Amino acid sequence: MNIRSTASLLIAISIAWHAAGHDQIPGSAQSKPIVIRSATIHIIDGPAIDNGSVVFVDGKITAVSKKVVVPPKTIEIDAKGLHVYPGLIESMTDIGLREISSISATDDRTEFGDRNPNANALVAVNPDSELIPVARAGGVLIAMTAPRGRWIRGQASVIQLDGWTARDMSLRSAAGLYVDWTAMEPRDDDEKKRIEKRTEKHSQLDALLEEARRYRKGRDHRPERTATDLRLESLLPVLDGHLPVIAEANDQATIESAVAYSQRQKLKLIIYGGYDAPQCAQLLNQYGVPVIVAGTHRLPARRNDPYDAAYTLPSRLRQSKIKFCIGGAGAGSPGGAASARNLPYHAATAVAYGLPHADAVRAITLSAAEVLGIADQVGSITEGKDATLIIADGDILESGSNVTQAWIQGREVDLGSRHKTLYQKYRKKYSQ
Repeated sequence: MNIRSTASLLIAISIAWHAAGHDQIPGSAQSKPIVIRSATIHIIDGPAIDNGSVVFVDGKITAVSKKVVVPPKTIEIDAKGLHVYPGLIESMTDIGLREISSISATDDRTEFGDRNPNANALVAVNPDSELIPVARAGGVLIAMTAPRGRWIRGQASVIQLDGWTARDMSLRSAAGLYVDWTAMEPRDDDEKKRIEKRTEKHSQLDALLEEARRYRKGRDHRPERTATDLRLESLLPVLDGHLPVIAEANDQATIESAVAYSQRQKLKLIIYGGYDAPQCAQLLNQYGVPVIVAGTHRLPARRNDPYDAAYTLPSRLRQSKIKFCIGGAGAGSPGGAASARNLPYHAATAVAYGLPHADAVRAITLSAAEVLGIADQVGSITEGKDATLIIADGDILESGSNVTQAWIQGREVDLGSRHKTLYQKYRKKYSQ
């Protein structure tokens, strides 16, 4: 190895080491009841409560009202003039799987091959990622993180953005099978070739699902002669309808293809992207297919589209009565995990272009929880749900607002971040 190669290797190792993780200590389990008083409580599943209070005990919300009865030895927090929201939910990202895109040692999103239904994102999540505290400081306490790949990418996992290990962070280890449906609809100027390629791809997926069905029959009837196949095992919840297929699809033809295929195979479906979803409103509403909007801060997909096509998408979905939630830049995008902190601003842009404010906040809290199948635990400030909350000094959609305190399942979490540390460091530079 020459001197130049050695130097390059040492620099890469040094950068990777510095990117390894933050030194914040995860929050401790709640030991005493806590009441937040005199705040504006945005419960999401109902009108906001002015001058209201929230009580949570052992990580669960026990009371939400203007007047509450608190248990003995309750810690009281005066939040007069402040706002309480449920923790924000980033519904598609790769946070915890990627740190610095240009350094492969910190990028664990992609497995070999194009059929990896058993690749579970949770296994690869780095709980010490520097990007997690940054997102958390912006109010994002829950995220669905997903792998990448060329076709059948793997299982997306819903995580809480605090914990010692990936298992500690897990809220739902398998939330959906992430499939790049654009691979099912090949692009080719020759229509005949395009149809042939599409038919071939659909046949390949048909064969894989049929193989999984045969595997289940063999396992059920002759388990001693059926070797465990993790790849096929991971498809069984999909065939049963317990695990949805999350199909990345933006144009009308691809969305229609995904819906048609899911109905033929009796699969539960979620569309991720959804740029042309309003044109498919009748189809999506007929089969109850929700849409995860892949952020509003993106360019028009086609030359003749209006400049604000992405900005108005949530509003047009609402007008079309399509169930939706708003995600950020999304897994695999140039911003990716680093952009999870911008989630509330994607919703804010939708407000500026026609989406009612209450619906925008719901799109990054309760609606996201409903789409991801975790609404029984999080997404609204409701008795019996997890005490996953944030206190902000203003409207959470406003860039000038700051999150002042946060809890995940009753555990108060550190809101410090590398961004804040560097800000404080260089703020002192000119005072010395």
